[in-house]
Amino acid sequence: MPPPFGRETIEAILPHRAPFLLLDEVVELDPGARVLARKRVTDEDCAGHFPGNPIMPGVKMVEALAQAGAIAVLSEEENRGRLALFAGIDDVRFKRIVRPGDELTLECTLETVRGPIGRGKARATVDGQLAVRGTLTFAVQEAAVQEAAVQEAES
Repeated sequence: MPPPFGRETIEAILPHRAPFLLLDEVVELDPGARVLARKRVTDEDCAGHFPGNPIMPGVKMVEALAQAGAIAVLSEEENRGRLALFAGIDDVRFKRIVRPGDELTLECTLETVRGPIGRGKARATVDGQLAVRGTLTFAVQEAAVQEAAVQEAES
């Protein structure tokens, strides 16, 4: 699956689906090290935030960065079929308003991976201008472990 690739391949790596799949294309990929992806911001991405003045919510931008980072982690052969979950979000700063019609370029570079826990520096830009940056910590686990935890919580 050499890049560039689109939604079909992204969906083969990530469990996310519309409307919460926030990546359109992976442009560059070095599995286990770095990813560069794109997200074209739509009206739906900003729905209700704010009527008459649509702005992409910061939490969605951070989630898009996390999904990009998950591509870098889950594209490694030993992690196929697993889940990458948030374990921490640090030093996030928002620098630019993002609106429908903007294209976010999302970059995540993994810094440390020790066992199932890792950290990466993430940043998103629009037309070369920094929109958001931060450090994301993730935990990789078997999908079945997550499903069992959800079933237990529901009972």
